[in-house]
Amino acid sequence: MGSKMHEMSLAEGVLQVIEDSARSQSFSRVKTVWLEVGELAGVEVEAIRFCFDAVAKGTLADGARLEIVATEGRGQCLSCGKTVAIRLRYDPCPLCGGYPVEPVGGLEMRVKELEVE
Repeated sequence: MGSKMHEMSLAEGVLQVIEDSARSQSFSRVKTVWLEVGELAGVEVEAIRFCFDAVAKGTLADGARLEIVATEGRGQCLSCGKTVAIRLRYDPCPLCGGYPVEPVGGLEMRVKELEVE
C-alpha cells in the first residue's frame, strides 16, 4: 500500500488544479484530462488512473477520462556532456557508457489540457 499513497496524493493534486481552473474559467464539468507524465517521474500510470477515479467521485471531474501523455526521460551525461534519452534515472549514457547522467527532462507530472463543458 506504501507506493499507492504517493499516487493518491498526486491524484488529489491533479483534482486541485482542475478545481482551481474551474473557478477561474467558470466551467462546471470536466470530460477529459490530459496528464503529462515524465518517464522519470516515478508515477505508476495504472495507479494514478485508479486513484484519480477515486478522488474524482462526486466532483466536477466525476467520470472524466484520464489521458496520459508520456514525456521522454532526458539526461545530460557528465562524462561526455551530451544530452541523451534515458528510460531509468540511473541508466548509463547510451553514447559513451559513462556515469552519472543527470536527469534534465521527463521528471514532471502536470495537467496539460482539459476538455470541459
